[in-house]
Amino acid sequence: MTPAPRPFLLLLAMLLAIGAFMLTGEEPMKLNPLTPEEARVILHKGTEPPFSGQYHDHHATGTYHCRQCDAPLYRSADKFDSGCGWPSFDDEIPGAVRRQPDADGRRTEIVCARCGGHLGHVFLGEGFTPKNTRHCVNSLSLAFRPAESVASTASGVGSGTSPATSRGRAIFAGGCFWGVEHLMQQQEGVIEVTSGYIGGHTENPTYREVCSHQTGHAEAVEVIYDPARVSYETLARLFFEIHDPTQADGQGPDLGDQYRSEIFYLDEHQKAVALQLIEQLRAQGLAVVTRVTPAGRFWKAEDYHQDYYVKKGGTPYCHRRVKRF
Repeated sequence: MTPAPRPFLLLLAMLLAIGAFMLTGEEPMKLNPLTPEEARVILHKGTEPPFSGQYHDHHATGTYHCRQCDAPLYRSADKFDSGCGWPSFDDEIPGAVRRQPDADGRRTEIVCARCGGHLGHVFLGEGFTPKNTRHCVNSLSLAFRPAESVASTASGVGSGTSPATSRGRAIFAGGCFWGVEHLMQQQEGVIEVTSGYIGGHTENPTYREVCSHQTGHAEAVEVIYDPARVSYETLARLFFEIHDPTQADGQGPDLGDQYRSEIFYLDEHQKAVALQLIEQLRAQGLAVVTRVTPAGRFWKAEDYHQDYYVKKGGTPYCHRRVKRF
């Protein structure tokens, strides 16, 4: 049989694609080319060696997509360290992952709901997180995309990372800002920490006004960080470990509404991370009182409050790190 001319085959493929679009109203699915090792895992349901994948110890903020079709599958807020050697998630983006019986007759396989590419397996009832679910996923099945949102300024409301600046922004209130600032500054990936006021109803408040309990502001810190080196979730975990999230309107001997525990979120991702971490702590029996509030304007505090312990020496008197996760 004489092979069909190449131009004819190209024309036939184009006609089939046009026909599919006319029938379904959707363009044909575009699939990315795969390396032989990616094809072994994604197409032939293989497994990469444990602790070998690029995402098993990966903590940046963003979304994990299907390597084959680019469909979003998992959020970084749902990723956790199970110690198994593969990326682990306790939840998926709704409708993104399909479960089906594995060929071994024992396990439950998970595949991309869009293209059917093999991801790994899902396990229930292990108790790693309050959701009692572990999606054990091959790194080779994933492609990570960092969070992208509006760049921030100290005088406005912005969040996440910006392709132009590659900087993230977070705001935490957990008692006297001197101690929170000091401990946040020691975190790898943090670029700058500024002490200030947020959450009140007056403009440009002074320290004296905030301490009068008439403005409604909390002492807080604005953290500017490099998302390639530290994730928002890591910073939020640190926040919960360097102050007592069960003490209302105070930290240690510092009492008053300006010393309250509160996370001021800048986007929905930050909100989801904060609420998930609070859920985890409450599942441990901690009566967490931390508020989760949309961020308003952050006002920089007076210069003598900035880098307080760097200038004065010593260590925080009401903040210390306590392992909670």
